[in-house]
Amino acid sequence: MFSRHAPLILLLLSLTVTPPALAANTSGLPVPRFVTLKNDEINVRTGPGTRYPIQWVYHRTGMPVEVIEEYDLWRKIRDFEGTTGWVHKTMLDGKRSVMIKGKDAKILRIEAEKDAKPLLKTEPMVTAKLMECQHDWCRIQVSGRKGWMEKQYLWGVYPEEVFE
Repeated sequence: MFSRHAPLILLLLSLTVTPPALAANTSGLPVPRFVTLKNDEINVRTGPGTRYPIQWVYHRTGMPVEVIEEYDLWRKIRDFEGTTGWVHKTMLDGKRSVMIKGKDAKILRIEAEKDAKPLLKTEPMVTAKLMECQHDWCRIQVSGRKGWMEKQYLWGVYPEEVFE
């Protein structure tokens, strides 16, 4: 049998065991957004704080990751494989980079056109500096060479993103 205070007790219990909303945008920046890994060794944790265990360690400076949640000084990130975890915000850089997707080499071109002169071939998983994006193409820098690649081959930029 329920007492007349049962709804109040249930409400109080739900308030005391529910953690703060992790999706709260504490930085004022858009979530989700792409950033890059800042250091050569970055601990990825199971939760937002040093009390949480380390899941794995990234060893790839400049790799693009997606910030999907924020909590205080911590950012939940997703990598190109879809793996998620928490890192301290100081481990991330707002500079943009992209990673070449797929299993085959892709062509970097002089102009943003399918028939434009090829500049070089880039292997999958190569990281490049992101410079600008048009509707279907992005200008990137790979090994000091600047050119255009179709957006569909890049991880680290949203399909609708356009900027100079």
